[in-house]
Amino acid sequence: MIGYVNRVIDHSLVDGPGNRTAIFFQGCQFNCRYCHNPETLHRCVGCGRCEAVCPVGALHLENGKMHWNAALCCGCDACIKACPNTSSPKIIEYTPEALAEKVKANMPFIRGITCSGGECTLQAEFMAALFALTKPMGLSNLIDSNGTMDFAQNQWLLENADGVMLDIKCFDEEQHKMLTGQSNRMVLQNAVWLAERGLLPEVRTVIVPGLLPNEDTVDRVSRLLAPYQAAAPIRYKIIAYRPMGVRSEYSHYPTPTRAELAAFKAAAEQNGMKTVVTV
Repeated sequence: MIGYVNRVIDHSLVDGPGNRTAIFFQGCQFNCRYCHNPETLHRCVGCGRCEAVCPVGALHLENGKMHWNAALCCGCDACIKACPNTSSPKIIEYTPEALAEKVKANMPFIRGITCSGGECTLQAEFMAALFALTKPMGLSNLIDSNGTMDFAQNQWLLENADGVMLDIKCFDEEQHKMLTGQSNRMVLQNAVWLAERGLLPEVRTVIVPGLLPNEDTVDRVSRLLAPYQAAAPIRYKIIAYRPMGVRSEYSHYPTPTRAELAAFKAAAEQNGMKTVVTV
């Protein structure tokens, strides 16, 4: 079994509670206009364009497959900028055992791991195998998902997971389709199903002025989830859009002000959300 991983952040304080190892899987079925990691959307197709722009010779195309020499890489990301396929030639292939060993090397300084992406549930079997190895280590396992997998029908994935952190990007379905290219019906269904069972530690909404009906989304998300906080705390994370890392054609959207974020926070709290943070 092989997992395709874009990168591993050994120590992260923003991907769930405490210090965690964050694993970003390659591949996503959404195409968010404001995506801050567009190089995680697709697998490398071996076109070779990145090899031509690498200034240090860290890339080599052989038999249709791109090989990356991490020791030579200078981290300039010229390869990612040149990629026509919103991918990266620096994807690493892991077995569950090899990735678990990498995680183990970060102990005892981490509380757990968070699988993110891209969309980690596209590699659900691999993730479940990884969780089965990291859970006995005493680590917590969190899934950071766009919510397109029906968790009620795939409860096997939650056997060694401690919860799912969901992005609720937009409440209105048509606006969500405009943003991502996909419906949000399953996202909202998952939010309620997980919240009922105390498996929704965090939901997040990115505030993008001029692109999304932000007030409507924050109002309706907080009203939807406030009644379920008795099962387990649900943190509502309201995130300011920032243009770093996004594709150039989507970089013109403004960043919300602190006052705007404070107003969204107050609205969510007024609707009954107990823990609301803005970043």
